[in-house]
Amino acid sequence: MILPITAYGDPVLKKCAEEVSRDNPDLQALIDNMFETMYAAKGVGLAAPQVGLGMRLFIVDASPFGEDEEDPEALKVKDFKEVFINAEMVEETGSPWVFREGCLSIPTIREDVTRKDRIRIRYFDRDWNEKEAEFDGYAARIIQHEYDHIEGILFTDKLKPLKKRFLKKKLSDISKGIVDVDYKMKFPVPKVRR
Repeated sequence: MILPITAYGDPVLKKCAEEVSRDNPDLQALIDNMFETMYAAKGVGLAAPQVGLGMRLFIVDASPFGEDEEDPEALKVKDFKEVFINAEMVEETGSPWVFREGCLSIPTIREDVTRKDRIRIRYFDRDWNEKEAEFDGYAARIIQHEYDHIEGILFTDKLKPLKKRFLKKKLSDISKGIVDVDYKMKFPVPKVRR
């Protein structure tokens, strides 16, 4: 089932998410629905707060990056698909790397964001296997972006104040539903009829 993606301005996107209970009977169905939702919106990652749920859960499928056969870094993630439950960032290291990020909750806006290029993260996978793994390149970036969502942080929070000021009207319009998207969204501010 395709879920509506929560738009910028909804309070759930700015709250630190709660741990997922191991005995949640709806968890596997939610994970399936999140993958279906992410694919329908042509995303590479999706966090539970983006579908209105304050849970420490996010999913990643970086295979669209792997379609760029000219980029060796992209080819490394062509088969990278994972579920992260109750993730805890252990370490972010390496060189700062600037990349133009976007977000399904903030459609039509893409901006340069600097992140470290290597991470170590501890989490449970879909089958509740505890893992601690290192990722770099595109995989690290996608995970950092989605991890930020469960911490109540959006990529726009990482922008310089002047850039944020320039985006203020666009962000306000997104929260009101004044934006063209080709996927289902839920907007926090009722649309004003014109």
